[in-house]
Amino acid sequence: MPSLLRGVLASLLLALNTLFWCALVFMGALVKLLLPFEPVRRRVDPVLNVFANGWVACNSGWMRLIQPTQWDVQGAEGLDAGGWYLVNCNHQSWVDVFVLQDALRGRIPLLKFFLKQQLIYVPVIGLAWWALDFPFMRRHGKEALRRNPHLRAQDHEATLRACRKFSRVPTSVMNFAEGTRFTPGKHDAQGSPYRHLLKPKAGALALTLNAMGERFNSLVDATIVYPDGVPTFWDFISGRVPRIVVRVRQLPIPEGFAASDYATDPAFRRQFQRWLTGLWEEKDREFELLLQRGEPT
Repeated sequence: MPSLLRGVLASLLLALNTLFWCALVFMGALVKLLLPFEPVRRRVDPVLNVFANGWVACNSGWMRLIQPTQWDVQGAEGLDAGGWYLVNCNHQSWVDVFVLQDALRGRIPLLKFFLKQQLIYVPVIGLAWWALDFPFMRRHGKEALRRNPHLRAQDHEATLRACRKFSRVPTSVMNFAEGTRFTPGKHDAQGSPYRHLLKPKAGALALTLNAMGERFNSLVDATIVYPDGVPTFWDFISGRVPRIVVRVRQLPIPEGFAASDYATDPAFRRQFQRWLTGLWEEKDREFELLLQRGEPT
């Protein structure tokens, strides 16, 4: 099948799949709006997650049906679909979201992402994200925070509100620790010490751990590699991604991390940064090995 035709067909299937499942999510969201009571939310939220997982499963279906991509996913065994997980991954493309959803589907609960506030206005899917309790963050820039330090508290409070909702039903809280997609330009501008990664940002990860207390079963650390080059979303849906490699590790969360305050405890802040730096060094080495084994073109 020509790549253009495959891309058009995939786009159509994705759109129809999104409209179908979002319609069901919107009905559940209407119940939550009309009956904003905690017992109602506890019954409705799991149903909404079932609908969202249906969307993910159908995406996996059309991806396998019309795309020639070879998938190499290892390490996702032994996870619990009824548990709570903090999920961390490197970030190179918007394709990463679909890759993670496919690789972890049915193994852990629905992935919940922290999203930019502007994404709530995305047609159809923005409202679905809101209904599913995806947290929207304002992401103030450094200059704005310098002028108005109180703005930092807004994202802090938004994170706490989201994590309180996450504690109702089993949830996987997704975090891209780099904070943005990897590009050579960003890598050079940062002076990143890693070959294939940007510097990780520890604050959001630590705050989520603190807000969720001891709820998390473990950290799920995923590494995504595209041996033939980082794809655009169009590359992906049109079948121009020959191979996708995913490696998953389930790691224990160090004792005491969930009870410590990253913002006010300098000793813990240094300890947490050392831990995250160690994870990133291992991820960078694994990335290089996977590239070498994949013989990229």
